[in-house]
Amino acid sequence: MNDSRVIMNVQDTDTRQNNFSEVELGYTKKEAIKEANRCLHCLNPRCVEGCPVGIKIPEFIKYIKEDNIKKAYEVISSASALPAICGRVCPQEKQCEGKCIKGLKGEAIAIGALERYVADYAIENNLSSIKSNNKNGKKIAIIGSGPAGLTCAGELAKNNYNVTIYEVLHEAGGVLTYGIPEFRLPKEIVKKQIDSLINLGVDIKLNVPIGNAIKIEDLKKEYDAIFIATGAGLPKFMGIAGENANEVFSANEILTRINLMKSYKDDSKTPIKKGKVAYVIGGGNVAMDAVRSLKRLGIEAHLMYRRSEEELPARKVEVKHAKEEGISFDMLQNPQKILTDEDNHVIGMEVVDMVLGDVGEDGRRSVTENNDFIHIVDCDMVVMALGTSPNHEALKDSNIKLDDKGLIIVDNTKTSMDNVYAGGDIVTGSATVILAMEAGKKAAQEIMNKIG
Repeated sequence: MNDSRVIMNVQDTDTRQNNFSEVELGYTKKEAIKEANRCLHCLNPRCVEGCPVGIKIPEFIKYIKEDNIKKAYEVISSASALPAICGRVCPQEKQCEGKCIKGLKGEAIAIGALERYVADYAIENNLSSIKSNNKNGKKIAIIGSGPAGLTCAGELAKNNYNVTIYEVLHEAGGVLTYGIPEFRLPKEIVKKQIDSLINLGVDIKLNVPIGNAIKIEDLKKEYDAIFIATGAGLPKFMGIAGENANEVFSANEILTRINLMKSYKDDSKTPIKKGKVAYVIGGGNVAMDAVRSLKRLGIEAHLMYRRSEEELPARKVEVKHAKEEGISFDMLQNPQKILTDEDNHVIGMEVVDMVLGDVGEDGRRSVTENNDFIHIVDCDMVVMALGTSPNHEALKDSNIKLDDKGLIIVDNTKTSMDNVYAGGDIVTGSATVILAMEAGKKAAQEIMNKIG
C-alpha cells in the first residue's frame, strides 16, 4: 500500500522564475482529506510537543477527515493567531513534522500544508474571530507589529483587553511584510491575518517611532502593561575589505525594497540597481529568500555558504525550490575581500575554500579556512545575509537591562521595568516566526496573570 504524503502542486519552474507569485499552490479539498487520512492519531501525539504554540494537531486533522473545516479552524485558531502564515513559513520539518511517528519509517504527515489548507479556507469563507463588545477596561500597548506583537495582540484581544500596536513603518506585519518574499508568503495573506486581529478590536497605529516620538515612560502613564516586540533588524556584515562598495547590500535592504516598496516592478519609485552576477553570502532562510528574489530580477544568482549543503540552516523545501529555479550553490567557500574598481564599484570577490571539522557544542561542525586554495570570482553585486542584531531606538531613556549582545534580559517575558514585557528576536536574537509567536503568546499570558 502506497502511504506517501500528498505532494502539493507548485508553479512550474520556468514560469515562477519570472514572477513573484506564490510558488506552492496549496491542497485541494480532495488532496487535504487524502493527506489527513494518513494520520495515525497517536495516543501520545509527539507532533503537539513539537509545536511551539501547542496546536492540537491530531484534533484538527480529524476534522479535516470529516470535511468539517470550520471545526478544524476553531481548533487551530484557539492556539495560533496566524495559521495561514505558519502553514507557509514554519520550519515544520524541525518541529511538528520532525516529531511525527510516521516520519520514523516513512514520510511525516504534511502538517504545515494541512494547516495552510484550513487557514486559507477560513479566509475565503470569512471564518475569522468575532469582535468582542465586552472589553475589560485594561489597556495594553505593544511595540512592533511582527509575529510576536501580532500574536500577543490576538491573545489579549480574544480575552477582552484593549490592545494598541505601535508600528514604526507605514505597513504592519514586521518581517512578515518586509522580510519574506511574495513567492513564499503573499502579502494579501498577511493583510487578511492582520485584518482578523483588527476585527477583534486591536488598534494599529502606523508611522509611530517609539523612543523618538513617544517614550516607553510615556506609554506607561497610559497603559496597564507594555509588550516590546521590535525584533532584531540591524544587519550584520563580515568586516572585510571592500564592504563599503556601492553594490554591497544587506539582505534586509534588498528584501525590504522588494517586499515593501515593490522595487521589482517596472514603475517602481525605488528600483534596485541590478547587477549581472550577484552573490548572496549566508545559508539561512533569509539568504534563500534574497537569492531567489534576485533570480526573479533576471540576475545570475549564486548562494555562497562556508559550510556544506548538509549544514544549510534554511528549510529543505526552500533549498529544493532554489535548486529547481537555477540558483548556483557555492558551498564550502567564504569571501575574504570584495574587489572594487577605482570608482568603488564591485568587480569581484577574493574567496577562500573552507574545511569542515568536528561537531561542536552547538551541534554544528566547525569550519576553518584552507589558505592554499584562494581564488577570484567575478561579480558586480554582493548581498550579506549573515543574521541581524537588535535596534534599540524604542528603548531610549528606558533603562531596560540588556545583555552583552544587546538583547533584552527577561524573566520568562518580564523585563527589568515593572509591567513591561518583551519577546521575539529582541530577546533571543534572530529566530523563526513561530518562536516569536510562542514568545508573544507567553507574554500575553503573563500580562493577564499579572494585571487580571
